[in-house]
Amino acid sequence: MRSVHRINHRRASILRRTLAASVVASIVVGGCAAQQAAHAQRSASAASVKAASPPTTIVPTASASFGPLKQIDAGVLRVGYAEAGPSDGPAVILLHGWPYDIYSFVDVTPVLASAGYHVIVPYTRGYGTTRFLSDATPRNGQQAAVASDTLALMDALKIQKAIVAGFDWGARTADILAALWPERCRALVSVSGYLISPRPTTQPLPPKAAQAFWYEFYFSTDIGKLGYEKYLHDFNKLIWQTASPNWQFDDATFERSAASFENPDYAAIAVHNYRWRLGLADGEPQYDAIEKRLNALPIISVPTIALEGDSNAAFHPDSAAYRAKFSGKYEYRLIGGGVGHNLPQEAPQAFAQAVLDVAHF
Repeated sequence: MRSVHRINHRRASILRRTLAASVVASIVVGGCAAQQAAHAQRSASAASVKAASPPTTIVPTASASFGPLKQIDAGVLRVGYAEAGPSDGPAVILLHGWPYDIYSFVDVTPVLASAGYHVIVPYTRGYGTTRFLSDATPRNGQQAAVASDTLALMDALKIQKAIVAGFDWGARTADILAALWPERCRALVSVSGYLISPRPTTQPLPPKAAQAFWYEFYFSTDIGKLGYEKYLHDFNKLIWQTASPNWQFDDATFERSAASFENPDYAAIAVHNYRWRLGLADGEPQYDAIEKRLNALPIISVPTIALEGDSNAAFHPDSAAYRAKFSGKYEYRLIGGGVGHNLPQEAPQAFAQAVLDVAHF
């Protein structure tokens, strides 16, 4: 198996240059209560805001489930995915983030399926039952590769056009699909709005903001990579707790998702993604043209609903900062009630409602 994790030491100084506090900031874990309070106050006054009422509470348990999972060869992967709803209904693709999995959408999926939508929920490369078709394929976590996986999945499933919706890595992928392939994207639901990232980033952050990126620096070292592999279970649980401080998930809920981290490529994909973002690991040449387009921070023209939890303790861009990146019909919703980073699992009704609403924009 080829590795794309070797650090380019000529670029090691980039460790001191992380993501700019701008419209292109990707979701990363950390932050503080004061930052989040300021974010909520600014967001409430931004254009096109709909202040959503507290969501219907659905207590997370491991009792909810999908039907039998399916597999399909798509691009460089054999993708594992859940499917629900009528096969001839309008397609919705739900995309999870790190370190989560398809069960972030376990309560969203039946709402959409019962409304007549054909719902596809794939495991991202490196998660669950998704596998690489070849040992020779680099275990690459760069944004263009992950987005291309979803496009390949749509082709394999013969889905010409879909509503794409996601959070964290999944929101970034959904944004990329909407920006570069709008003819394949009927509409977009994106938690934290515009998450397309330039690479490598060149502007340093002040200490408080840089603190939010602690694990990105950790992954940039050899000892950090070894530490993540050794303490992966506890590490990911800490991310869940700190990114969503008010989310009272039970042990069974976490363990159900933790099973997807046992994929043999999981740690390699996660670490490569963050090293690549800092310019410390190479991507693959076949994605260079896509990355060049993404570095221009393309406008998203498809109908969009951007969501944010009022207690998202992961670093995320202010909604006013990215408003200009959306040129089509657009709405921003701040979801109240202590909702954190894993919005579709913490507030499934609000997330599902956004998908249903954007379909009629």
